[in-house]
Amino acid sequence: MGDMLIIALREGIEAFLIVAIAAAYLRKTGRAALLPAVWAGTAVALAVSLFVGGWLLEYAVQPIYEGLLAAIAAALVISMAVYMNSAGRRMGKEIGERLETAAVMPGAGAWLGVFLFVVLMVSREGVETAFMTIAVAKNEGNEALVAGALIGIALAVTLAWAWLRWGRRVNLTLFFQATSIFLILFSLQLLLYAFHEFTEAEALPLDNTYWHVATEEWAEGRYAKIYSALMVLAPLAWAAYASLRARLK
Repeated sequence: MGDMLIIALREGIEAFLIVAIAAAYLRKTGRAALLPAVWAGTAVALAVSLFVGGWLLEYAVQPIYEGLLAAIAAALVISMAVYMNSAGRRMGKEIGERLETAAVMPGAGAWLGVFLFVVLMVSREGVETAFMTIAVAKNEGNEALVAGALIGIALAVTLAWAWLRWGRRVNLTLFFQATSIFLILFSLQLLLYAFHEFTEAEALPLDNTYWHVATEEWAEGRYAKIYSALMVLAPLAWAAYASLRARLK
């Protein structure tokens, strides 16, 4: 449940912040008439994400496809962590600049521009979540998966609301740093899982049987569960350390 909770929290924060910042920007600049484009774009993005998740579930049934999905998810996780670490501080400014470009289009072009911007931005988070959810689903039961997702989304909504309400009091930089630690560790687990599935499919130019047995406990067994716990504890430890260090300065 812990893996899914942090994934839902991280992805939910990014998605909800995009929507919240876009809505706040349009209101502040006197373009409230374009808010329906934000809501419509969000709805379409969620539908796209659910479609991608369903499509992945259909094909993630053979070892070779499970390995490919895990490898793709790892690449998405790493790129997302790197991007958000550099963009987290200026996220609001960047969204405002892109919305400004879209909102100044003449006539219906402004509505369409805002709509497409929201669809693309939120869909990116949703598709990343779909890939990671499929990967986590291999090691967690349905009940734990759903519980983790619901708790993570609820926390994401709360944090996004707090950011809009109190602004600088919510340390998004620390949040993105801590969750990036989890995502990097998670990506390493995904790469190991991909390797394990490729050996099961005998798709690698090595002794696939030997390596499949050798990585079983690390990819899907008891060591994998211990590593999953460490993935959750490591970012919490970093957040506590960083907060304490900031107070002592």
